[in-house]
Amino acid sequence: MSANGKTTNENSHTSPKFSNNNNRRKMDAAELKKEEEESYKEKPTNYFQAIVHLFKGNIGPGLFAMGFAFKHGGIAVSTPFTLLLALTCIHCQHLLVNCSIRMRAISGDEKYPDFAETVEQCFANSPTRFRTWSKSIRIAVNVFICITQLGFCCIYFVFISTNIKKILLGYDIIMDVRILMIICFVPIWLSILIRNLKYLAPVSAFAALCMILSLGITLYYATKDGLPPINERRMYTTPRELAIYFGTAIFAFEGIALVLPIKNCMKKPEDFDKPFGVLNVGMFIVTTMFTSAGFIGYTKWGEQVAASLSLNLGKTWGGVSVQVMVSLGVLFGYCLQFHIAIQIMLPTVTHAMTRHIQNPLLINLGFRTIMSIVTLSIALLVPALGLFISLIGALCSTALALVFPPLIDMLTEREGKYPHFISYTKNFLILLLAVLGFAVGSFESLYGIITHFGKDDLS
Repeated sequence: MSANGKTTNENSHTSPKFSNNNNRRKMDAAELKKEEEESYKEKPTNYFQAIVHLFKGNIGPGLFAMGFAFKHGGIAVSTPFTLLLALTCIHCQHLLVNCSIRMRAISGDEKYPDFAETVEQCFANSPTRFRTWSKSIRIAVNVFICITQLGFCCIYFVFISTNIKKILLGYDIIMDVRILMIICFVPIWLSILIRNLKYLAPVSAFAALCMILSLGITLYYATKDGLPPINERRMYTTPRELAIYFGTAIFAFEGIALVLPIKNCMKKPEDFDKPFGVLNVGMFIVTTMFTSAGFIGYTKWGEQVAASLSLNLGKTWGGVSVQVMVSLGVLFGYCLQFHIAIQIMLPTVTHAMTRHIQNPLLINLGFRTIMSIVTLSIALLVPALGLFISLIGALCSTALALVFPPLIDMLTEREGKYPHFISYTKNFLILLLAVLGFAVGSFESLYGIITHFGKDDLS
């Protein structure tokens, strides 16, 4: 009896202690979650503000890479295909929004589900044989989003450093582009330590303004002395080069991960996807800018067009100012792209590390620092800007923009046993385009990056 009693007393003494530790960890995790929710919480936006958010989410290095894309596609192919690709991406964004609306109606939630949640719920409400995939497919979507966003961050390092190198060369200062990346890491690292998005809003607006002014000045310098005859440029290219074009172009149009968050932040979410809503108007402006940059950039500089149009400008005041503004715009845009990936990964990391580190803030800042170093390391290893953009576009942007939207549309919009024939055919063609672009674009980009190793010319 006494032995049993002693054992019971010991158990009763240790169990509350063990329970208190678990409770404290749960409280820490709950506090971190609440803190993160507050960090990412934004005030409701109006119609114009939502367009600005959509605009800044789509305008980045991909805009200035469109001349590089047109070089690999040719004038006669790239121009109509860019418009077709834009219409396809916008249509897929509408498919995602429509599926989100259906899932919200089924679940009864107050807000529309995000990208990964929408895909998960579509699979969960699909025919029985697909329902078991719902959790796995949600993880896959989040992985693609993280790879894409962190890929953007890697490209930002390369983009900024190559522009700074061009500026310094104008003053006869020669520095290795990798050293410039390491120098750029300091301000970038300081910016990613800001965990509350509301403090980044002015930074984001400044970045968008820099990109708009940069494009305007670039197009002015490209057209002020007239453009060469179009027949001096290639009308079409080889299928291998066309694959590079596809990867670069789809990278430029990749903003689908921001669609649902922007819609959820609006005072009137119904204004987002109506005929003259935020999505159509905003993407019309973006498409016009991308097509103009690609067509004028390649027509002006031809086979000498660089992976970024800003690198083709001379030592004029305007050329230097564009390179400075583009560099600043991209530098200040890094932290916003970085936030999206961190928001997805941080809860899992915090849950795993809480048992070892009791301070959630230390975990947060430490993880941000580690991931920023990872993006810098990848950029140092793969300094080929144009090919890197094409690879990220072919691998991840294709899956997010052209694979998941038509797939979940076919799973959720069914008439009788099968989808409507026209809808089914349209979605099938989009998926076919995605698979071809994914396979060929990834292979050509990887091959180009491998052959690029050892070269010092990073322009």
